[in-house]
Amino acid sequence: MVHDHRDVQGGAERAAVFGVSDGLVSNVALILGVSAAAQSGSSVLIAGMSGLLAGAASMAAGEYVSMKAQTELVERELRLERESIRKNPRAETIELATIYEKRGVSASQARDIATAVMADPEIALEVHAREELGVNPEEVGRPIAAAISSFIAFAVGALLPLIPWFFAEGNGATVASVVIGLVAAAAVGIALATFTERSKISTAGRQVGLAAAACAVTYALGSLLGATVV
Repeated sequence: MVHDHRDVQGGAERAAVFGVSDGLVSNVALILGVSAAAQSGSSVLIAGMSGLLAGAASMAAGEYVSMKAQTELVERELRLERESIRKNPRAETIELATIYEKRGVSASQARDIATAVMADPEIALEVHAREELGVNPEEVGRPIAAAISSFIAFAVGALLPLIPWFFAEGNGATVASVVIGLVAAAAVGIALATFTERSKISTAGRQVGLAAAACAVTYALGSLLGATVV
């Protein structure tokens, strides 16, 4: 059966999943930590919004720098490969034929395939990039898209557990934040499992477990610094 492959090299999807998960966990933990030490709901709200904005900006900047560096490294390797194909076509043909032979193709067939591929420099570059570097030269990454995706995803994830504090405070708002955080963490796990075609139960459980552990530790630390909100 013929099937389509997703573009997993651009970075936007990865940034979105990581961003919403990080925003969710970090702000639930922050809210619990502050609520355990602060005396007013406004302090929690201010801390939560500050965490949302600072975290989203930091995530976007980090994702851009990371993806940009990766893109530039891949582009450098592609330039070197293109130059080698132009200057040393025979060596590159032998190299490609050797790759095919290692995969079980007979020596004569491997040479014929490699020769046919090398007849067109652009096709040769694409094939060498895939076989040697494991990348698609047409999809080297989208740093800006990854940064925007990361910013929005983190902001959404961080906003969800903060919503109760716009309308309430104290233990009720704290419990609501925890419930929203755990439900959202499970939803992220299910979405991730759907994307990767893995077990929804185990992936959702992993996300919830990580979120719960981070929140428990932060709440405990916050309790050491002050009284619980009443």
